[in-house]
This record gives sequence, C-alpha cells and structure tokens, in this order.
Amino acid sequence: MNILAILLVFGVLTLLYGFVLAHFGMKRLEITRKFSRPAVFEGERGEMIETVSNYSPLPVPWLRVESRIPGGLQLGKMENLDLNGGMYYQSIFTVLPRQRIVRRHFVRFAHRGVYNVGNAALTCGGVSGLNSHSRDQDLNASVVVWPRLLDEDALPQPVARTIGEWLLRRHLSEDPFTTCGIRAYRDGDPVRDIHWPATARTGEAQVRVHENTAAVRLLVILNAQLTEGQWAQLMDYQQGPVEYGISVAATLCVKALRGGMAAGFAANLKDGERDDFGVYSPPAAGAAREEEILSMMAKMRIVQTLGFETFLSRMEIPRGTDVLILTGYETDDMRAHFRRLRMSGCTVTVHDYTKGG
Repeated sequence: MNILAILLVFGVLTLLYGFVLAHFGMKRLEITRKFSRPAVFEGERGEMIETVSNYSPLPVPWLRVESRIPGGLQLGKMENLDLNGGMYYQSIFTVLPRQRIVRRHFVRFAHRGVYNVGNAALTCGGVSGLNSHSRDQDLNASVVVWPRLLDEDALPQPVARTIGEWLLRRHLSEDPFTTCGIRAYRDGDPVRDIHWPATARTGEAQVRVHENTAAVRLLVILNAQLTEGQWAQLMDYQQGPVEYGISVAATLCVKALRGGMAAGFAANLKDGERDDFGVYSPPAAGAAREEEILSMMAKMRIVQTLGFETFLSRMEIPRGTDVLILTGYETDDMRAHFRRLRMSGCTVTVHDYTKGG
C-alpha cells in the first residue's frame, strides 16, 4: 500500500506540475532568431542564431519548437534537430529555470530572395506528457539574399569586353569642374588648367589635376521573355536562364559602380510590391547604390509583367546612357526601338544571355 500511495502521489504531483507548467510556465518562455548578417550573396554561408529563454523559476522537461524554413535556406544537420525535406524544422529542448540556450545553425543561402522564418509553434509539458500547451510566436527574422556574382570567366565574353571598354572610357574622361590636386606642368597640358597662385609660389608651372568623371551611365535591361510568344509565369525549367541573366546583370552593375560609373537596372519582372509595370531604376551612383540595386534584384519574382516591346516603350531612358540589353531574341519592333535610342544619343549593345557565356 505504501508503494501504491507513493506512486499515486507521484502521479498526481506529476500531472499537477504538468498542468501548472503548461498553463503558466509557457508564458515565461521565449524564442528568438536572427541571422548573422542581414544581407548575403547567393551561395554564401552564414548562421541562424536561435535563443531559447526560460524566465520562469520552473524547469521545462521538454519544449518542442516547430516551424517551416524556406527552401532557399539550407540548414546544416545538428543534434536534436529534425529537418524533414529541408523545409520543416523541429527541435526539442530541456530548459532549466532561468536558463538561456543559444544554438547556432549553419545556413547555406541557396537561392536569391527575401526570406523570413515566420512563426514558430512552441509546445511544452511535464514529464508524463499528458498535460501540454502550445502557442505560436512571431520570430520576425529575415535575411536578404542578393543574386550570385559571377567570376570574370563566367561572364559572357562580349559583355565583359563591353563593360571593360566603358570603364576605360570613364577612366580616361576627366571632369573639368572638379579638382583633386596639383602637379607640375607637363607637355600637352592645357593652359586653362594652370594654377597661377601655385605657379607663383613655387616658381615652376603647376596645373590642376581633375577627378575622373562619372558621366558614363550604364543601364542594364533584362528581358525575362525567353521567346516572343511567352507570357506570365515561367515553368521551373525555364527559370534557370533568367536567374543566370539576373546574375549577369548584378555582376555588371556592381562592376560598373565599383569602377566609378553610374549604374541602373530594369526588367519586365514583378518586384514583389507592384505588379503593373516591372522593375526600373535609372542610372545613379553613390555609396549606397550597390546595396540598393542588389536588394531590388533580390525581391524580384520570375513572373513577366509586360511584353518587352511595351516595357521598352514605357521607360524614360536619359539621353547619353550606355544601354546594355540582355535578351533571348530580337524582333523588328525591338530593333526599331534600339535605333530610336541610338538617335537620342544612347549607345545600345544587345546580347543573347540565354546562350550563357
């Protein structure tokens, strides 16, 4: 009888503890997640840092955390972590009173996009498992995955040569209105650049040194239509060439910006915010420009908005812009539009990106 009484009391206390824990201890449990970097390039690796905090004086025999992980985020395997198909996340913890557990999940950012890990379902209970309680918690942890940047040998060589010529032209062009220093006069220097006060002070002819101009403005336009008759959303097997085109465009824009040029980007793709037109950001320069363009590309969905001829006709392209068209085909209407751009003072280079490098 004594043993039965002890077992009965133990069972009652266990059930009571599970009830108290499930209904009151859950309120003092919290889980947070964050990524080691807010923005990364496709293919890079980083960490998703998960913190489980128990602010209660009660121990939690078991806590189950369940959530869905977007397919573009590939988590590495670790103890007490179940990844079903790489998209369903389940982890079980034992949490002591006032304890904080920090787990670092290695992540491979496998695909361009903007990802949020969303909500997590928390379930906790006592040792018996008969009393449990669940609630959802908004984790609000997001990461921006920029398009993959291509190595020089992975770029289409005609395009690589073109951007190289533009960078050289920019390097050889000087802005007569900006001065970055003074140097001794050399044969061939224009008289207008002579700095007379410095010449008088040193007794030798001195000339102003001008900064290179950022007048070279690159606009990369991507045609998401692989064929003239194609419309709306692409099939999975068709999205690879467009993703490659996005990487080509991203690489060229970054290369241009880092070379001191102004750069812009346009594509007849949905940008995740408005669906009526597409993506268009005219050429611009500045310290934040690279992140701005890459983040814009990360948000794009592979869904066509307008036919390419209509898309071109609705864009206002500044005079004197160096336009690079990435397209899988050309039509007479497109060629006519290219001619009009050239007549307005733009240079237009066309490349079939669907043929790869």
